[in-house]
Amino acid sequence: MFAVIYRWRLQQGKEEQFGAAWHRMTDAIHRSCGSYGSRLHQADDGTWLAYARWPDAATRERCQGADPEALELMRASIAESFPEIRCAIVDDLLAEPGR
Repeated sequence: MFAVIYRWRLQQGKEEQFGAAWHRMTDAIHRSCGSYGSRLHQADDGTWLAYARWPDAATRERCQGADPEALELMRASIAESFPEIRCAIVDDLLAEPGR
């Protein structure tokens, strides 16, 4: 399995727009590209980050253009983007509540 960590600093007042666009984009990627989904977080330093899982790096690389409009809304909300972190998953104990 493969994961990517994304991190951004958002423009003040654009948090709701970003969150809605991220949700829409993540749903489109899951439906059309075969991702395993993503989680969005706001860090205590004010940055936002997302953790996305994929079957493998090649599946992620093939995913292009899932929702161009949502991508533009996300980009319009971002003040600063940090380099993505690509990860090979070594062990996985993350569980959904109630499982």
